[in-house]
Amino acid sequence: MESVFMINQTVKAFLLYMIQYGTGLLVLHRGMRVNYTRKINHFCLFFLPVYIDRIFAYEDSFGLFSLSSACAVASLLLYIKPLRERVPVIATMFRSFDRPEDRPHTLLWLSTQITAGFLVIIPMIILFARHNLLDLIFIPILVNGIGDGLAEPVGIRFGRHTYSVYALFTRKKYVRSIEGSACVFLTSVIAISAYHACFSPLQFGIALTCFPAVMTLAEALSPHTWDSPFLFLTGYLSLFVIATL
Repeated sequence: MESVFMINQTVKAFLLYMIQYGTGLLVLHRGMRVNYTRKINHFCLFFLPVYIDRIFAYEDSFGLFSLSSACAVASLLLYIKPLRERVPVIATMFRSFDRPEDRPHTLLWLSTQITAGFLVIIPMIILFARHNLLDLIFIPILVNGIGDGLAEPVGIRFGRHTYSVYALFTRKKYVRSIEGSACVFLTSVIAISAYHACFSPLQFGIALTCFPAVMTLAEALSPHTWDSPFLFLTGYLSLFVIATL
């Protein structure tokens, strides 16, 4: 099992790095906006592992999940400034998610967001497992992966009603749009509907009424680039309350 797990993680890392390199080339040589290539990476990070897990299947466990989470955080060390200044390939990969407006905090915000996200997910898995609620564990992940993933490109393309939020370690404001945040709302509605069998009729009605609004507010009020931990924390706590009514 350990060998299959290592193959699984290696293939995922290789493919994701290659995708980052390809999208970095689009930024450098085709003038594509980093706001779009960053979201291409986001969706690949969300969907690609699903298919790799089917090809290189292994018996998952809490320990292996924790190990893969630690590896995901550690993999960001590849992008530290001394390495990317000396290795052109790494510099190109970094360009695929290095938004100009995020500099010089790009890597700091990304690494702390991913770390905080796992620090929320791991104890929530324990909590949900103890209360036989693991069937609900993917709902906030779906909202983050799809809804938040669509929010930025939709906001850039169609956003007309904007508002501002702060980021960590700076007083600079960043623009978001109601149209982009609506993606989180719609994805939350779809996700709750898809998992309706996991709720009683009363729980489903409350979840469908409250969960999308709560998740949309969490995304709207979270600091710039720090949506994930807020979506996870808010989503899991609200689901836990609803599911234990």
